[in-house]
Amino acid sequence: MKKIGIIGCGNLGLALLKGFRKQYPNAQLFGTRRTIADLVDFGDDKTHFTSDNKEVIKQCDYLIIALKPYTILSFLKEHKDFFDVKRHTIISVATGITLDEIKTALEFTEVSLYRGMPNTAADVQESMTALTGLTDPLDRKQQVSELFHAIGDIVWIDEQLMESATILGACGIAYVLRFIRAMIQGGIEVGFDAKTANKIVSQTVKGAAQLLIQNGLHPEEEIDKVTTPKGCTIVGLNEMEHSGFSSALIKGIVTSYQKIER
Repeated sequence: MKKIGIIGCGNLGLALLKGFRKQYPNAQLFGTRRTIADLVDFGDDKTHFTSDNKEVIKQCDYLIIALKPYTILSFLKEHKDFFDVKRHTIISVATGITLDEIKTALEFTEVSLYRGMPNTAADVQESMTALTGLTDPLDRKQQVSELFHAIGDIVWIDEQLMESATILGACGIAYVLRFIRAMIQGGIEVGFDAKTANKIVSQTVKGAAQLLIQNGLHPEEEIDKVTTPKGCTIVGLNEMEHSGFSSALIKGIVTSYQKIER
């Protein structure tokens, strides 16, 4: 994976590129964007930005398509003659666009084709990326796994679950950050300045996640360790539940999912 191209360096595409840059210091990275003025600070002798999509397709073996969902199929149709089935592995990170739709747009019977759903934590090598594939005549599944494992953790799933993975893993970043913001606001209300509250809450959330990851337990098992009888934790949790905390979060997840499914 000496040359990796990202077509569409918006927020997600740029996060991927920055994550790959840190993990693959010797790789040549290429990113495209209609206007590249905002990207110049991220360029170096091995990180190249251009508005010429055809040039990046020509240069790279691994191509991550990070365009908006409503533009990806027209882009693929327009550029189909520049893709080489004997060379290119194409990975779409566009929400809601199926592998069959992509394959039809390319007009190839066999092509090394995958879908991935990372999140913006790729920037700091902490993405959760769901992956699925359709066809792979180049036998590059292991390389695709390694590519995304370099920027976080991965899980291989059936394509029918990709929209669910988008909501839980990609949109989930925003849900968690909103929760963190609320905790910070609560911390300010009970006496901390914003900077200190941010530090305490951020590390607390990180620690809670690591408890689940490293111990492999259900959240309720870890909650039970903190909720002592007649203690301050349980009364706080109960008040949140009375106000609809869990149900509001679940409804938000389901509503986001229904938006994709329409």
